[in-house]
Formats: sequence, structure tokens, C-alpha cells
Amino acid sequence: MHFFSDNATPICPELLAAIAAADQADHGYDGDAWSARLDGAFSALFDTDVKALWIATGTAANSIALACLCPPYGGILCHEEAHIVVDECGAPGFFTHGATLMPLPGAGAKLTPDMVCERLTAIRPDVHQVPAHAISITNATEYGLVYAPDEVAALGDIARSHGLGFHMDGARFANAVAHLGCAPADLTWRAGVDALSFGCVKNGGMVGEALLFFGGQAQARAAQAQRWRKRSGHLFSKGRYLAAQILAMIEGGLWLRNAQAANAAAQALAQGAGDRLLHPVQANELFVRLHADEAAQLRAQGFDFYDWGEGAARLVTNWSQDAASVAPLAAALAALDHG
Repeated sequence: MHFFSDNATPICPELLAAIAAADQADHGYDGDAWSARLDGAFSALFDTDVKALWIATGTAANSIALACLCPPYGGILCHEEAHIVVDECGAPGFFTHGATLMPLPGAGAKLTPDMVCERLTAIRPDVHQVPAHAISITNATEYGLVYAPDEVAALGDIARSHGLGFHMDGARFANAVAHLGCAPADLTWRAGVDALSFGCVKNGGMVGEALLFFGGQAQARAAQAQRWRKRSGHLFSKGRYLAAQILAMIEGGLWLRNAQAANAAAQALAQGAGDRLLHPVQANELFVRLHADEAAQLRAQGFDFYDWGEGAARLVTNWSQDAASVAPLAAALAALDHG
């Protein structure tokens, strides 16, 4: 009963089959038939022209996206607990050749328009301060909360009015869409997003994510991203295996079905957790109040999870689970209050 991370889950069988089907001679790098289909497949999914690249990791996808949106002397407005701030070992600064992350507070790791506007107002328009050039948000957030389309659009309006690029870290984008039941377009380009890191590995993939660009500058930014991908050592010589996984994920709707399964499993756990929940459960992550002795009791029963600061834990469900498979942990959480 593993609830450490959706990074540690099995590979979805459909994606393994896609890898096997791509195991034939073709052109190298991204010149193969599978990579050539990515633009069209994502354009159909998002109902607009999309430029799409496969990228080795989520960290690389985020960092390359930001390198295309922000110059070395610029700043990137983001949440203080964003993955790009606390979990990417300075990769955004490395890829951008020195751009400054501008972390902001906010409940549930969400940015609000007021916070962003206040920070922008405080930046003097002289050469002595770092000018903002981009906004980056995570959907679903690092605490499993989801930005609704109107929330994204409010930040998108600010980005447009200030001439900023707008990036979305979508490591769990599928879970956000599954929760909202909206069109992927409503959370992205229709709300002003320029670049999306579209997560696959957490949703059942083996390796590889997708980096998507929207809007009038998509072509130029994608060309720039291709250079960054090569220069950083992320241009796989047999890229068709990454592309084949991504296509198998999106062309038949598997990306959404997998996310729906993970979200449903999280809701089943939420029922057991009750008032232990520290945040609403809107995706596939739960943050629960759990003291050390209680955590030890659960681990003694075979449940694995991360401690999340003192007196709390993080539980993550995944595509391969359902309500029945997580029922033992849900029951064990509920039993703690009666022990």
C-alpha cells in the first residue's frame, strides 16, 4: 500500500504497448513519425494550433519553458512553495542563465491577482531592479488545489496587461481537468497561458513529458525550446519512444481516465481522513494531520507515505488505484480517532 508519490507507480499497460509498437526503425531524434504527430494531436485536444515537444523530465519542461519566456535579467513571479522554487535545484536559473524567481505567499500554494499586482507595483522601472517577465503557476498546486478557469484567466489578464509570459506547471494538469470537468483549453490558452508543461509520468507514463506552446509566438518559442532541449542534453536520439507514450496517453482519452481514477481514489481516502484534512481534496494529493505515533501505527500496518512537516503527512493516489484498493488505508485513518 504505497502512497509516497505518483512518480513511483507502475507504467500504464497501454503505454508499454505503445513503446513496443514504436520499436522499429525510423528517423532519429524528433524526426520520426510519432514525434511528427504531436502538434496535431495536441491541437485537437486543445482546440487550437499547438506546438508540442517531448521533454525528458518535468523539471526540464518547466525550465525550458521559462527560458523561452524570461531573459537572464528578468524575474518570474511564482508561489514560494512552487516546484520550481523548492524542488528543482535551481534549474530555472540555470536554464535561463540567471533569471530571478520572485516567490509570493498564498494559501494552498495558489497565487492571487492581488498578490501579483502588489508585487508588480513594488518594482521600480529602473535598471537597478529586476523587472518581471513571466508568471508561473502550478495546476494542480503543490497542495493539491485546483485553479479554476476564471482564476487562471484573472492572472492571464495581468500577464497580458504587463507584457509578461504566462507558464503553467501541469505535472498534474490531468487531475485538475478531471476535477473541474472543463475543456483543457479553458484552463490554458483561453485563459492566457502561453506555455504548459503537460505531465505524463505521474499519470502512468514511463519517461517523458510534453511542453506545449500556444498563441502567436508559439512557433518561435518552440524553435527556441528545441535549441534549449539539445543544448541541455535532453534531445533523446530515439525520441519516438517518448512521443509514442504521449500519443497513447492523449489520443484515446487515457490521460483523463487515469486522472479520474486517481482523483476518485483520493476522494475515498478523504472520507476516511475526515477532519484530519489540512486542505480540500481536489486532485490526487491529500495532506492530513497525523502525529508521529499515529504515523507509526499506519506504517506498522504496511502503509507508506511521506511526513510533511511536524504533525502532518502527504498521501498521493495514482492511476492504478480505485476506491476499493485504498479502502484499507481509509479505514485505518478513520480508526485512529477511535483507538
